[in-house]
Amino acid sequence: MTGPDKPSPPRPHAPVTRSAAAAERFAGPEADTASDASGTSGNDHHGGCLSDPTGPARAGADLAAGIAAIKAAVKTAPGDPGVYRMLDAKGDVLYVGKAKSIVRRVTSYTQPNRQSNRILRMIALTRSMIFVTTHTEAEALLLESNLIKRHRPPFNVVLRDDKSFPYILLREDHDWAQIRKHRGPKRHRGVYYGPFASAGAVNRTLNTLQKVFLLRSCTDAVLDSRTRPCLLYQIKRCSAPCVGRIDAAGYAELVAEARAFLAGRETKIQKQLAERMEAAAEALEFETAAMYRDRLRALTTVQARQAVNAENLDAADVIALATKGGQTCIQVFFFRQGQNWGNRAYFPRHEKGAEPAEVLSAFLGQFYDDKEPPQTLLLSREPEDAALLQEALSVRAERRIALNVPKRGEKRTLVDDALRNAEQALDRRLAESASQARLLDGVADAFGLDAPPKRLEIYDNSHTGGTNAIGGMVVAGPEGFEKNQYRTFNIKSTELTPGDDFAMMKEVLTRRFSRLMKEDPDRAGATWPDLLVIDGGKGQLSAVMAILEDLGVEDVAVVAVSKGPDRHAGREEFHLPGAAQPVRFRAGDPVLYYMQRLRDEAHRFAIGGHRQRRAKALVKNPLDEIPGIGAKRKKALLLHFGSAKAVAQAGVRDLAAVDGVSRALAQTIYDHFHERERP
Repeated sequence: MTGPDKPSPPRPHAPVTRSAAAAERFAGPEADTASDASGTSGNDHHGGCLSDPTGPARAGADLAAGIAAIKAAVKTAPGDPGVYRMLDAKGDVLYVGKAKSIVRRVTSYTQPNRQSNRILRMIALTRSMIFVTTHTEAEALLLESNLIKRHRPPFNVVLRDDKSFPYILLREDHDWAQIRKHRGPKRHRGVYYGPFASAGAVNRTLNTLQKVFLLRSCTDAVLDSRTRPCLLYQIKRCSAPCVGRIDAAGYAELVAEARAFLAGRETKIQKQLAERMEAAAEALEFETAAMYRDRLRALTTVQARQAVNAENLDAADVIALATKGGQTCIQVFFFRQGQNWGNRAYFPRHEKGAEPAEVLSAFLGQFYDDKEPPQTLLLSREPEDAALLQEALSVRAERRIALNVPKRGEKRTLVDDALRNAEQALDRRLAESASQARLLDGVADAFGLDAPPKRLEIYDNSHTGGTNAIGGMVVAGPEGFEKNQYRTFNIKSTELTPGDDFAMMKEVLTRRFSRLMKEDPDRAGATWPDLLVIDGGKGQLSAVMAILEDLGVEDVAVVAVSKGPDRHAGREEFHLPGAAQPVRFRAGDPVLYYMQRLRDEAHRFAIGGHRQRRAKALVKNPLDEIPGIGAKRKKALLLHFGSAKAVAQAGVRDLAAVDGVSRALAQTIYDHFHERERP
C-alpha cells in the first residue's frame, strides 16, 4: 500500500502460455466481450465440451487440454495476491478470479476430481491465463470487480445494469446558484444529493423544490441572455435573479434553505415558512402570506412523497437478495438524510448453482465499482468474504464502510421490506419469462423457425417529407425488450430520393450487417439476430431480401408485417420469403398481439428519434457551427445585424465592428459563410 487509504497500482505479471498473436492482442487495451449469455450453462456461449453426449472423447480431450494449459501457467504463476483471467482459444475471457496467492488458487484447477461440473466446463475451455498481482487481497477484490464489469465473463456473476444514478445538484460555482438534475462524473463545485432510484423521482422532487425555494434551473448562457423574466417566474417557480427581481442576499437565503432541506432539516424550514406566513398575514401583506402558504403546501407534498422514511438513518443503502428457480433478484433502497429516495431491482446473471452469498458479494463489488457507497450497507444476509469486501469498499471510499445484517428493530423492518419487494419482483420476472418463452415458441411455430428466436430485430423508418430521416432498430429476446440494444441510424445518403423507404432501409441494413460481419464474422457473440421483423408488405420484403443477398447474409429469417385488408388492426398479414400466401392469425391470438407490440415499439422508437432530430434542426443556428462563437458573441452579432442571414452577408470590416469580435474572428466568421464561393 502506498498510503493508509489509497491502493497502489497493480503490478502486471507476465502473461503465460500464449501465442505471439495472443501476446500482441493483449499488449494494448483489452476489448470487451460484452456477452449477453444467460449464464445458465457455460457451454451455451462458447461451444459444447463436457455436456456434449455425442462426443465424450472430444470432451475428455478438451478437459485434458485445459488442464495442460493451466499446468503450464502454474509454472510462472506468482505467489502474491492478485487477479487471474482464464482465456479460451480465441483469447476471450472465460472467468475472472481473485486470490490471496495466485499460484495456489490456480493450482487447484489442475485437480478435476475436486471440481463441480460448472468449473469442469470452464477448465475444458481454458487455453491460456493472465495474471495481475496487487499488494493486498482487498485491492485484488476491487480489480476483480472492475474486470468483471469490463469483460462480462460467462462463468462469473455479472451485474448487467450499467446505468448511472441521477442526483440533484446544487451548483455553487456561479454567483446565482443553480439547482438541477445531474448524472455522471461530479465535476461541478457544489452539493450533490442522492442517488435517486430514477430520473422520474428526481424530476418530481425538482419540480416541487422549484415551487418551494424558487432557485433557477436554467443554464448560465440562458441566465446571461435574459432581458425579462421567463415563464418559470410567471408561474412562481423561480425568483428571476437574471433580471434583478431578487437581490444577492435574498437569493443566498433561498439557497441556504434549500441546502438545509436537502440535508434533512425539513422540519426547521417548514417552521420558518409558517412563521413568515403568519407575520405577513398579521401585517396585512396577504399576497406575501399567500406566497408562503403555497411554498408550505409544496413542501408538504415533497415530504409526503417519501413513502417509507427512517429517521435514524443518515445515509444507507438497504440491499436484499431473493432467489427462486435458479434466478436472483437484488433490491436496493436508497436512504439519505433519513428519507427514502427510491429503489431499484437488479437481476444479475449467474449459473444456476451459484450460492446466494457468492452472488451478493459479486453484486456489491460490481455495484459500487463506479459509485461511492454510503457509510452503511444494511443487508438481508451475510455476503461471501464479508470482512474482505468491507475493507475493499472502505479503501475505495477512503472512509469506513459498515456492512450490517440487522436482526431486529427498525433496520430489520427496512431490510424485510426490501426483501419482500425483491421476492415480488422476482415472481413477476419469472412469470414474464415463462410468458415470453411461450410467445417465442409461438413465433417459431408460426413462421417455421427451427427454434424459438433468442434475438429479434425490428426495423422501421421515420421522416417528414424525406427530411430528418431516421432508421430505428428495436431488439427483443427471451427477457423482453432489450432497450440497451436499441439503435438509431441517421440517414446519411444524399443520393436517395426524399421519402424513399426502400433506399432508407437499404442504408440501415447495409450499415448494420456490414458492421456485424466485421466485428463478429464467426457469430460467436449474441449480437446476430435470429429473426428480422420489417414494417411493410411484399415490396419491402423483396427489397430487404435483395439487400441481405448482396451482403452475403443468407441464413437470417425475415418476416414483413403489413396492415392487411382495410389497414385494420388485428388483421395484419405476415409475409415470408418464398411463401405463396401470407401468414394470418386468428383474432385474439397472443402471438398476434406480441408481433403488434414489436412493430408498435419500433414505430414509437423511430418516430421519437425523428422528432428529436427535427426539433434540434428547428432551433439550430448557423452561428453555432463557428468555432469561437459562444452565447454572448452570438447574441451580440444577432443584436447588431438582426438575423443570422444578415451576419452571413456582412463583410469582414462590418463584423469586426461588433463588440467582442476581433479582426481574426471576423475573418473566421466571413470564411465560414463564404468558403463554398471559393473556386
